[in-house]
Amino acid sequence: MEKKLKTYTAKERNMYLIGLVGQNIIYNIIGAALAYYLQFTILIPAIAVSVIMFLARVWDAFNDPMMGTIVDKTRTKIGKCRPYLLAVPIPILIITVLCFVNFGFYDPAMAMFEGKNALIVIWAAFTYILWGMAYTVGDIPLWGVTALMSESAKDREKLLSLARIVAGLGGGIAMLTVQPVALALGNFFYQKFDSVASAPEGERLGFIAAALIYGIVGSGLFQLTGIFVRERIPASKETYTLKKNFSLMWTNKPFRQILLSGVLGSPKMLLALAALPLVSYYYATKDPLKSILYVALLGGGVFIGQFIAMGLAPKLTERYEKKDLYNYANLLGAIPYALMFVVYLSAPQELTRPIYLFICFLLFSVGGATMGLTTVLQSFMIADAVDYEDYHNNIRPDGVFFSGQTFIAKLTTGIATIISGLAYHFVGFSDKAVEELNAFIEQGGIPRVEDKYSRYMLVLFFLVSIPPAIGSILSVIPTWKYALPDKEHKKMLEALNERRRENDSGNEEDE
Repeated sequence: MEKKLKTYTAKERNMYLIGLVGQNIIYNIIGAALAYYLQFTILIPAIAVSVIMFLARVWDAFNDPMMGTIVDKTRTKIGKCRPYLLAVPIPILIITVLCFVNFGFYDPAMAMFEGKNALIVIWAAFTYILWGMAYTVGDIPLWGVTALMSESAKDREKLLSLARIVAGLGGGIAMLTVQPVALALGNFFYQKFDSVASAPEGERLGFIAAALIYGIVGSGLFQLTGIFVRERIPASKETYTLKKNFSLMWTNKPFRQILLSGVLGSPKMLLALAALPLVSYYYATKDPLKSILYVALLGGGVFIGQFIAMGLAPKLTERYEKKDLYNYANLLGAIPYALMFVVYLSAPQELTRPIYLFICFLLFSVGGATMGLTTVLQSFMIADAVDYEDYHNNIRPDGVFFSGQTFIAKLTTGIATIISGLAYHFVGFSDKAVEELNAFIEQGGIPRVEDKYSRYMLVLFFLVSIPPAIGSILSVIPTWKYALPDKEHKKMLEALNERRRENDSGNEEDE
C-alpha cells in the first residue's frame, strides 16, 4: 500500500495564514505609508526619499540570501524556520514605529545636511535599513516553511495560493486604510489638543499613532505562526556556503529565469508606490473620509481582481502550464494599465465623475487580477525550483530560494522608488512644492482643477499606468522559454517522494 504523504493539519494551515495576515499588515505600514510620510508629510525631498528607499532595498535584497543561508544551516528540535518565527514579531513592531518617530519637519529653506535636516534624513535612512533587516529575519522563514509543511505538491500549492490571498488581504487592510486612519487621527489631534500647533503636526502624530496601532495588531497575529506551525520535511544533511548559495541562485536555470523576470517587471511596483499620493492629492484632497471612499473604490478593484485570480490559480494550473499562465497574464496586464493613462488624458479634471470611476474600477480590477495570478504563480515556480535542486543535487535550499521571492520584491521596489523619485523631481513635485500644495489644500483648494498643478496630477497618473504596462511586457522575456515544464516537475517530485520513502524505510530497519 502506498504510504500517505505527510502534510499539515487544518489548524496549522489556519494559524499560518492568520500569522501571514499579521506580517503583511506590518509590511504595508511601511510599504504603503512610509514613503508617503517621508515625502508628503515631513517634506523630505523626493530624490532623497528615493535614494534612501533604493539603497535600503538593494542592501536588503542582497541581505535576503544571507538570511536564507542562515535558515538553511539552522538545526534545532523545532526545525530550521520556527525559531525565527517565534523571535522576530516584537522587534519588528518596535522598529516599525521608530520609522515614523523622527525629529520633526524637513526645512526646504535649508540644505539637506544642514542642522535638523541632517538628523531627519539620517534617521529616516537608519531606521528604514534596520527595519528591512529585522523584517527579513522573519520573512524568509515565513515563506520558506511552506516547503517544509507538506510532502504533497497539491497541498503545497493550495497553501501557497491561500497564502498569497491572505497576504493580499493583510496587505490590503493596511494599504487601503492606514493613510485615511492616520489622516483622521491627525485631524483629531489637531482639533482636540492645543499642544498640536498645526494640521501638518497633527498629520505627523497621526501617522505615528497609526503605525503603533497597526503594528500591535500585525505583530500579535504574526506571532501565531511560530507558535503553531510544524515542519514535516527534514532539513538536508548537507548545506551550502553563502558563496555557493549566491552561485546557486544563478546556476539553477528555472530560478534564474524567475529572478530575471521579477527584476524586469520592477516598474509594476509603481502602482502601489504612487497609489496613496494619487488618492490623496487628485481624488480626496487629504480628506480622510474621501480617502477611504476612493481607496475602497479604486484599490478595492485591484484587490478584488487579485483575490479572484489567486483563488483560481490552483485550478488553472491543473489545466494549463504554469509558464503559459504566467507569461500571458503578464502580457494581458499591460493593457488595463496603459488604458488608465488614456482615460486620464481624455478628461484630466473629471475622473471623480461616476462613469470615470466605474471605468477606472474595471481597469484596476483587470490589472489586479493579472498581478494576483502572476504573484501566486511566481511562488509555485519558486517551490518547483527547490524540488529541481533537490532532485539534481540532493539539497533543499528552501530558505535561499524563498529569500529569492523577497529579493525580487525588495529589489523591484527599490528600482521603482528611483523611477518615482526621478519623475517627481522632473516635474518639481517635491519638498517646497509639496509644502505649498499642502497649504493650498488646507485652505480648501482642489489641486486637480487648478492648471498650475496639472503637471503634478499628470505624473501621478503616469506612474500608476505607463511604467506598470512596460514592466508587464518586459517580465515575460526571461520566462517565455521556461526551463521546468510541469510534466518534468511532476516526475521529479514523484522520484523525490520515493527517495524519502526509501530513506524512512531504511531508518526504520536500522532501529
